[in-house]
Amino acid sequence: MEQEILRKLEEQSNQIAIMTKSVEKMRRYFLWTLVISLLVIVLPAIGLIVAIPQFLNVYSAQNLQGL
Repeated sequence: MEQEILRKLEEQSNQIAIMTKSVEKMRRYFLWTLVISLLVIVLPAIGLIVAIPQFLNVYSAQNLQGL
């Protein structure tokens, strides 16, 4: 009886170790997915914040020169 309990505890310990590795891999995957998503969304947004006012200044200056 005691051997069976020890065997089951060992099996559970092995399964927990496997699950821990899997969860750690998933955590890293989600972290990098978040980082890449932020780079893809935030960097172009910052670029637009800088580029749009410059574009409007050039566009309005050309329109005023045409009058």
